[in-house]
Amino acid sequence: MTETIISPAAALEAVAAALPVRRTAVPLAGKRVGKLDVDPVKGFAAIGGGNLAPPAANAQISRMIAEIDRTDRLFIEAGYPIAVFLDTHEPGKPEYPYPPHCEAGTGEENLVEELSWLDGAPSVTLMRKDCINGVVGTTDLATGRNRLFDWIAANGIETLVVDGICTDICVLQAVQALLSARNHGMTGPLREIVVYEPGCATYDLPLDTARGLGLPDTAAHPQRVAHHIGLYLMQASGAVIADDLLMQTP
Repeated sequence: MTETIISPAAALEAVAAALPVRRTAVPLAGKRVGKLDVDPVKGFAAIGGGNLAPPAANAQISRMIAEIDRTDRLFIEAGYPIAVFLDTHEPGKPEYPYPPHCEAGTGEENLVEELSWLDGAPSVTLMRKDCINGVVGTTDLATGRNRLFDWIAANGIETLVVDGICTDICVLQAVQALLSARNHGMTGPLREIVVYEPGCATYDLPLDTARGLGLPDTAAHPQRVAHHIGLYLMQASGAVIADDLLMQTP
């Protein structure tokens, strides 16, 4: 029996038809707004930056970095607070099913060079996390307090804009956890979560590449399809998917 392999483009077309994502321009003027950048670190987004970083230039990841840079500058200018997750792991402590990545002291856990200016910038708070889900990863095990929730409350944030990498992994889990926490009354003033699509990206591992590396078919991760599915799942959970952020009143 001949195997039929569907191209990523055809797969995306089919998935998008079955699982539509509605993108919209979101006005922010007059709202109590904050922004969360998820893991724009070297280990995920710098070329050759680690086991989970792109091996070569990638258009989606390059767009993500550029859009995080652009929108963060606009947020700082507007006086909006920004939190940045930095994936940071204890050396030698595995995070299954992934290979070692972003271990403390390797440099992988630090901001990509294009965004290094965020460290020390006004209104920017860096938060290191040690697991996929940043809401879990910013919870103090000793006290039970959550640093992200405290930041949201301290800044009176009602609308939180989220972007980063990977759309369908760390971004997805942070957004879904925040939505559940909001519905459970744990996030204070938070009312709305907006996912800024141009500022999001994920990794690319087509099926034929996975097989060439000796990996199981289940390791396949076509970038555009995975990106779309991540957006769909966040939308289905109650997030707004934005293709533009309107910072000023028309």
